[in-house]
Amino acid sequence: MSTNEVSSPEYSAAGTTAQKMSLPMLTAMVVGSMVGSGVFMLPRRFGDHAGIFGALVAWGIAGGGMFMLARVFQSVAERKPELDSGVFAYAKAGFGNYAGFFAALGYWAGTAIGNVSYFVLIMSTVGLIKITVIPPSVPIGHGDYESGMRTTIFGEGDTLWAVAISSVIVWAVHYLILRGVKQAAFINTIATVAKIVPIVLFLVFVAFGIQADIFAANFWGGEEATFANIYGQARGVMGVTLFVFLGVEGASVYSRYAKKRSDVGTATVFGFLGVLCLFMLITILSYGVMLKPELTQVAQPSMAGVLAHVVGPWGRVFIGIGLIISVTGAYLSWCLLAAEVLYSAGKTENMPKLLARENTQNVPSAALWMTNIVTQFFLITTLFSADALRLMVDLTGAVNLIPYLTVAAYGLKLAWTRETYDARPQGRTADLIQSAIATVYTAWLIYALGLKFLLLSAIIYAPGTALYIWARREQKQRVFTTVKLGLFIVAAVAAIVAVVMLATGYLTL
Repeated sequence: MSTNEVSSPEYSAAGTTAQKMSLPMLTAMVVGSMVGSGVFMLPRRFGDHAGIFGALVAWGIAGGGMFMLARVFQSVAERKPELDSGVFAYAKAGFGNYAGFFAALGYWAGTAIGNVSYFVLIMSTVGLIKITVIPPSVPIGHGDYESGMRTTIFGEGDTLWAVAISSVIVWAVHYLILRGVKQAAFINTIATVAKIVPIVLFLVFVAFGIQADIFAANFWGGEEATFANIYGQARGVMGVTLFVFLGVEGASVYSRYAKKRSDVGTATVFGFLGVLCLFMLITILSYGVMLKPELTQVAQPSMAGVLAHVVGPWGRVFIGIGLIISVTGAYLSWCLLAAEVLYSAGKTENMPKLLARENTQNVPSAALWMTNIVTQFFLITTLFSADALRLMVDLTGAVNLIPYLTVAAYGLKLAWTRETYDARPQGRTADLIQSAIATVYTAWLIYALGLKFLLLSAIIYAPGTALYIWARREQKQRVFTTVKLGLFIVAAVAAIVAVVMLATGYLTL
């Protein structure tokens, strides 16, 4: 979810596709899934932590790790074609119902939180336009007004006004979807054009604006060229690299609609490689026009500030308008996707049957209500965050790591146990190596993001287990085995620790 938009084919009212998809359509879905809101944040997020060499190392690690994960999706999609809906189906097949539930919960929660990052970024973009607010106590024309009272009601997308307007949009879209909105493909086409055109022009203008002395000054990021410093720089941007690559599984989520199952994996890999090149270009070119300390001061969306630095104020407006159209249009698709995840999980008994209910318009209404209630909750939490956009981006990535880790581990399990390889043994060694690297990479990301986001993720996973208990009781099945109970206890303890640390100020948003 980048929280990044899903360039989906046309949805039915229930949030599912209505046609079979070719390889180009699947590839477009993967690209659209990753090239979303996150791409507009890259210059500042990298400028905050890394120089050019550190950025290249970071993209090398992230690109290599995510490419291995993309290859795992490709391999599993081809070897387990009967598993539909992607991520949580793989987790359930490999490690049981509780793992499948955790993957479904994490993937859905990551989508909902990613939607919040959309709103924060939209309001932050609008906030770049200074809106003068005149308090009733200040007479118009008062001399002190111009010097000290000028402000913006949207700030960095985390003010009361920003949250209020975002909330209105959330529930307006909610109402439209309940009424049976089916135009996601048309809206997404407009959003894609609004996104691609500014990005292409950004690359062209910034490439012509590169200055060799600025590029050289940014190479080591103002630090000594030691292993520790470069590692620290790369680790510092792992959160945003994870965020922009969210969606690498875009083709597998709708794998059951592919004309050929082999197209799912091919689209995943081709789309990924193209997107990686795009992200690297945006990041590295920005270092050639602004010094690293300047990049850290650029307001988000930082692509707008960088372009404005090169071509003047119109660059900020141009990127801002494109972003607003793109991200606003993308929200409908992501809202439908989140509901689809819960709806599918309810259908496959990973979640309570209630979430598989549809209204008279064939919309998964229960799943939609739950999604938007959670989105509203996290919107409110942005009022209490020192950096709401960074928090939502990193938290989105953190909760998605469990689903990704289960997929990587499932690919490793298949290759290790030789399941499906007796009949088709070719490629087992490559699959074994790729899935092992993907497993280590996703596990390392949990460490790289830090204890803070591990604890915050537990606040989602532990209470969310109530839905698993509900579903198991509906099926009259045993809720926990000894191992599963142990996992739940670990998650519950972590959640309690996180709440206590938040309450006492040891952990901040």
